Amino acid sequence: MNSPLPQSVPDKLPDTRNLGVMLRVLLSANLFALGLALWSTDSVPDAMREFIAQAALLQPTLLFALGSLALLRDRLLRLPYGMGVTVCVLLCTAVGMLVRIGLADFYPLVAQSYLRTLVASSALTLLLLGYFRLRSRAMSPLLTEARLQALQARIRPHFLFNSLNAVLSLIRSEPRKAEEALEDLADLFRVFMAENRDLVPLAREVALASQYLRIEGLRLGGRMQLEWHSERMPADALVPPLVLQPLLENAVYHGIEPAIAPGIISINIFRSRDELHIDIRNPYYKEGGDHHSGNKMAMGNIRERLRLHFDAEASLKTTVGNDYYQVHVTMPYRTAKL
Repeated sequence: MNSPLPQSVPDKLPDTRNLGVMLRVLLSANLFALGLALWSTDSVPDAMREFIAQAALLQPTLLFALGSLALLRDRLLRLPYGMGVTVCVLLCTAVGMLVRIGLADFYPLVAQSYLRTLVASSALTLLLLGYFRLRSRAMSPLLTEARLQALQARIRPHFLFNSLNAVLSLIRSEPRKAEEALEDLADLFRVFMAENRDLVPLAREVALASQYLRIEGLRLGGRMQLEWHSERMPADALVPPLVLQPLLENAVYHGIEPAIAPGIISINIFRSRDELHIDIRNPYYKEGGDHHSGNKMAMGNIRERLRLHFDAEASLKTTVGNDYYQVHVTMPYRTAKL
């Protein structure tokens, strides 16, 4: 039985190196500035002129502030939440004032302008941190786990039935192999039934995927051929739980099962700079009817998992060739160390 879930989620500063966080900050800050321009002028044309005039001050402030927060991300995340908020507000306010002074030749330096910069920088930073706090609670582990478990439930049933049938066929003829298959199946479902809330090492995902493929190999035999390319795989990379096995299950179901002739599933896992890449290719048959209709749902499920964990920094792309179907997953390379 799973351990009880926590009833409260500790507040945490946003990951200031996350692309989704950066984009939300840029968009929100510009909308905030536009709102101030509309509030302080009498007409929309005047507001637009005011907004454009202030853009040369706002954009460098945003870029320097985001750069500073990204540079200090690891240290900020180690601070207690309240202290981290205070440091972020002071840092962003200081950046705003320094940019204001640096652009003094273009904007008159009067006491009112300093006060306006001070208030606007502080207010905007607090509003954005409040927004990310509310968003973090909405996307809390409680909700995330529930959604991940729902997605996993859509993938399990036919795999379970097929696996049990494969084991049943071996009980009399090859009891030892049937026993090993049941052990693999038990290991897989032990992970399936776990909370699976946090990111896990890639090495564990590969081991689970190998167990899954061994089970499928019992019933498919020589029809399924595997090509593993993991020489450049970073085993310490952290990935969403159960992200690799469903992709391989999709490859087996749509690429190997419909055919009589043997087919190759190619798995290529590697790191390129600060990104982790997972590339899976399987045979594709244009005439497959409903057997291929599940591709969109399966890929949608994986995209949802990636979005829950990595926001805009991860992607899943599919390519359909004349005789192959390819899935390419990209996600940031992260390890247990910040």
